[in-house]
Amino acid sequence: MERLRDAVSSRRYSFLKNDHIAAGQISWTDKAKNFIAMRALRRFLLALTLILVFANLFRARELFRGFISFDGTPPSRIPAGMDWSQYAYCQYVTNENYLCNSVMIFEALERVGVKASKMMMYPSDWNITADNHVGKLIRQAQEKYNVQLAPVHIQHLNGDATWADSFTKLLAFNQTQFKRVLSLDSDATVLKSMDELFLIPSSPVAMPRAYWLEKELSSQLVLVEPSEFEFRRILKAFTSRSSHDFDMEIVNKLYGFDCIVIPHRRYNLLSGEFREKDHRRYLGSEEETWDPDKVLDEAKFVHFSDWPLPKPWLPHETAQNEEIQPRCKDTSQGEDCRDRIVWLGLYADFARRRREICDTELVVQTP
Repeated sequence: MERLRDAVSSRRYSFLKNDHIAAGQISWTDKAKNFIAMRALRRFLLALTLILVFANLFRARELFRGFISFDGTPPSRIPAGMDWSQYAYCQYVTNENYLCNSVMIFEALERVGVKASKMMMYPSDWNITADNHVGKLIRQAQEKYNVQLAPVHIQHLNGDATWADSFTKLLAFNQTQFKRVLSLDSDATVLKSMDELFLIPSSPVAMPRAYWLEKELSSQLVLVEPSEFEFRRILKAFTSRSSHDFDMEIVNKLYGFDCIVIPHRRYNLLSGEFREKDHRRYLGSEEETWDPDKVLDEAKFVHFSDWPLPKPWLPHETAQNEEIQPRCKDTSQGEDCRDRIVWLGLYADFARRRREICDTELVVQTP
């Protein structure tokens, strides 16, 4: 009995020992399997996350390309069923000189093949059927360049006469027959279509920086989403403005910290930039080399600004042009006069088109 009891006990101990070892072996195997499974799961989740991130980045890039390409090229993808009649380039006129400038802008827009509509705001007391120069120019804009006419009450405000009538441009906020309106100053020249600006993300206002200043945005080109609400804000700003506040000051106070900023390169080039020696503000870089031919080639909208030289349609002396024009530069390869050639070309083109489109000669006086 004792031998049998010892044998049973011994065997029982052996079973318990083996069971204990087996249990330990299973436990570590499970742990290893769990570890491997978790590691594989982590790798899978990481790979899936990276795929989703890159997919979203690619999708965002493609969607953004559909809005606006910052290299100045037209959008690569126009939304299906795009109704361009809901978008318009806008000009305002307050006198005969600006009427000619606006008609020149509309001629350029038609020539470069814009898809959006074109609209002119003009004084409601003008007789557009009259057989005079004003009547003929308005009808030319309407019939030859497909311009929609919008009679408005001109906002004459106290202050410098040069800028006072520019408040009229802000009546673009009231042109609610359009989804978006691109207001362009007429003392400028259009070189290429800017249709892509109508496709940037929704915002009440989009403007380029006034790169020649510190922080202000420029009202020379303003993309507006017309609405009764925003127009009421504009009207309120009219009544509460200071004597030194004009259109640029108003839009900066209302929208300067809450709007889309359009790149000034290509969309807001000053003619005076070709007279400057330091181009870092325009280029936005200290490393990029100034190339006047490249800058002109990429530009879409050039604003005439060469103080103290008057605007190109105002009387001036030839000596002023010679004094103010860009200087040639001495380089290791010889004299570089490209800035002067570009600058003179812009003014010569303006004079030619003013003569051909408006049948109006520039008044240039000799001493």
